[in-house]
Amino acid sequence: MKKEKFIISGMTCSACSARVQKAVDGLPGCQNAVVNLLTGSMQIEYDEGLLNAREIVAAVEKAGYGAALADAGAGHGRGNGGSGGAAAEPGMGNDTGNSLVDALGREAAGLKRRLAWSVVFLVPLMYIAMHHMLAEWFGIVPWDGFKAVFHGRESAVTSAFAQMLLTLPILLLNRRYFVNGFRNLFRGSPNMDSLVGIGAAASAVFGVFAIFRMSWGMGHGDWQLVEAYSESLYFESSGMIVTLITVGKYLEARAKSSTGEALQRLMGLVPRTAVVMRGGSEVEVAADELVPGDEVIVRPGGSIAADGIVLEGSASMDESAITGESLPVQKKAGDRVISASINLDGYLRFRAEKVGADSAISQIVRLVEEAGATKAPIAKLADRISGVFVPIVIGIALVTGIAWLLLGYGVEFAFSAAISVLVISCPCALGLATPVAIMTGTGKGAERGILIKSGEILERARGIDTVMLDKTGTITEGSPRVTDVLCLGADFQELLQKAASVEQASQHPLGQAIVSFAGEKEIGLLPFENFANEPGMGISGVLENERVFVGNSEYMESRGFDVADYRCSMDELSHEGKTVLLVAGGDRLLGLFAVADREKASSRQAVEFLKNSGIDVMMITGDNRLTAEAVARRSGIGRVFAGVLPQDKERLVREQQKAGRVVAMAGDGINDAPALMRSDVGVAVGAGTDVAMESADVVLTGSDLRQIADMIALSRAVIRNIKENLFWAFFYNVIGIPLAAGVFYPAFGLKLSPMIGAAAMSMSSLCVVLNALRLKGFRFPDRDALPGEGTGKENAVQGDDGGELRGEALNEVKIVSLAAGRADKDKFAYEDKCQKEDGKVKAELKIEGMMCQHCQKHVHDALSKMAGVVSVEVDLEKKTALVESDREISVDEFRSVIAEAGYELV
Repeated sequence: MKKEKFIISGMTCSACSARVQKAVDGLPGCQNAVVNLLTGSMQIEYDEGLLNAREIVAAVEKAGYGAALADAGAGHGRGNGGSGGAAAEPGMGNDTGNSLVDALGREAAGLKRRLAWSVVFLVPLMYIAMHHMLAEWFGIVPWDGFKAVFHGRESAVTSAFAQMLLTLPILLLNRRYFVNGFRNLFRGSPNMDSLVGIGAAASAVFGVFAIFRMSWGMGHGDWQLVEAYSESLYFESSGMIVTLITVGKYLEARAKSSTGEALQRLMGLVPRTAVVMRGGSEVEVAADELVPGDEVIVRPGGSIAADGIVLEGSASMDESAITGESLPVQKKAGDRVISASINLDGYLRFRAEKVGADSAISQIVRLVEEAGATKAPIAKLADRISGVFVPIVIGIALVTGIAWLLLGYGVEFAFSAAISVLVISCPCALGLATPVAIMTGTGKGAERGILIKSGEILERARGIDTVMLDKTGTITEGSPRVTDVLCLGADFQELLQKAASVEQASQHPLGQAIVSFAGEKEIGLLPFENFANEPGMGISGVLENERVFVGNSEYMESRGFDVADYRCSMDELSHEGKTVLLVAGGDRLLGLFAVADREKASSRQAVEFLKNSGIDVMMITGDNRLTAEAVARRSGIGRVFAGVLPQDKERLVREQQKAGRVVAMAGDGINDAPALMRSDVGVAVGAGTDVAMESADVVLTGSDLRQIADMIALSRAVIRNIKENLFWAFFYNVIGIPLAAGVFYPAFGLKLSPMIGAAAMSMSSLCVVLNALRLKGFRFPDRDALPGEGTGKENAVQGDDGGELRGEALNEVKIVSLAAGRADKDKFAYEDKCQKEDGKVKAELKIEGMMCQHCQKHVHDALSKMAGVVSVEVDLEKKTALVESDREISVDEFRSVIAEAGYELV
């Protein structure tokens, strides 16, 4: 399956785009085609075995329009239909390499010149034709010389010829309405230009006919005939119609160019040049000459010209244009840099990896352009109507003229009503209702770091009621960090220095987390020797003649260290989904570190906002249940699916869809791709893999889950705007056409002149575009006002087995220092879980599987039989057991006894 973009010329209204759509939809091998009136383009997916680009171009040309591949370099077609629409305005050129924004700007400039010259001839035309009305209405009395030439029945033919001569340049300047309109009419595919062309041409022809009639009247002395036709020339109507339509087209083009401002800003961010190392010296080259592997130098104020890896230096980078995040990001050696980000205050040398069209900014521009060229399904009704709109209007105009003649209202009245129907009908408003809103909306999303791939996705996103989130790299940061430190036989600095010094030789992510933590605390590392590694257990090394050990509890016990006094604290940390690393030196325990992949600062806030919006939020992860539930507690997520394989993620999404849910799936890894494809809206975070981003419908460049809430809010606003546009477009035509036809004249005396109809037609399209531009002022949800972030409040959440969990916010690294040998070591801020009072130890246990009073008795009897247990209280409703004993009982011992009874200790 191949996907290509074509530039279509000659389209002026939705009837045109509907005609092109119908022409390509009928081709064998065409899978999906979208014709966009605003951008003058067509995106098409087709089977190369059944169809090729040449046949597509031929089909479009047969329909009466021009077509060319977007990357063909020159021309919008081979001469057919090149007279109308954005692609054909003077001064626009045919270079398809230019951006849509530039094309719309050139269109506006061409229309402005055309309009200016039209007005130059229209002003004297209107003065000659309507000088008696101006005198009556505004007291503007013409001078005697003017009256001598143009006033009175004796000067009627002179006045008529002058009006005709002034009208001809106006019609010539706006000849595209006639050339394009009549060409499409004769081909059986009339469009908006056909309506304008027929109306203006009929008015001009009627004026010529009136001159002949006046000449005959003068020659035969029939001055009554001369006076009658001198008042019904319609030259001014012909000139005014095309001029007013051009006014509307100009204002519309100006407004449409504003829809692409976000895209224009994005394109303006692409650096034109870059400084690279060539032959040992710095050389400035064009950015498009960069190749992967080039070493690029960026100094303060400079822009990153490609995606790459920092080799040297450090700097604060402004990535707001890409990620939507306003705060600068610190970059150092080994970090990734993104194209179009700005170096604020440092020196960087980086190796280019993705250049040109492969860079992040180029892909963002491409996605925004493609999204702006698509349609939402809501536009299908308008498309169907547009396909038959113009022929129906022409039929209504003919019926109107004939009906008034038959009713005896005279030729002038019937002719005026028919022309009014032609020029007031506006298929343009129908054609623009969807694309202007989508282009403005997708551009607005891009400013926020939300890349929505199509109008269909925009419409689908508004109905999301379930969001399923991957854990690692989506909810969490994707790399482990130190969360808790318990200092025992050493102070904090000594503990961290010794642990990090030994771990610097390890490539394990947990060890690297301790090394990074030492770097954050600016603690220098010591040299070591005799490094030893026992995979899956721990490591050791000699520091200043003392062997230091770092590892899990089994590793420490195998080396002769007693960890029993700290078992409760370690169990509690493990229950929170954290990995515990103990540190020992010589013959004593120095302390312990808890390491975990921490949630992003914005994750809890995003979840709370989605829940407050009535959206169910679930976690779906391949990680173990204990870790997943701990992250769910802290993030406030209501339901957890843990230990899930990639194919199971897709199955779970499918199950939610079968239940009638509209599901958004967010993830960043290759294993998320099947679920992203299956979901109604697949969301890939910006830090994710290329596979995930290709599979997704929406890309969040900033990896901030709050952008999901932003996306849904934006989607709802855009679709609401499209509905408003379609309503007014339909409403305008439903009211305007009967009014122009004179339906209300017998009862209310309401009748529109062709000039008023032309003005109304122009304004209708402009109003639709201006309404869409209101989206530029759309305000995303105020993040400062959103709930959730850093509240520290507990939340009741539910595991996939229905069990209730308790949640707490994850704050900064918790550091606790205890003197060695103290009796309350186990308190470590977890008193509610494991307390020692008056020689008695109390432990609260969470037990799954209890269903009835019989289960409750089983658990009570099993725990009561344990050595040292003084009392047991089992709560069936809360599924907990409070055990008081005169000795410390390990979690493993509790788990074994409960398992033997047939239940599970969580």
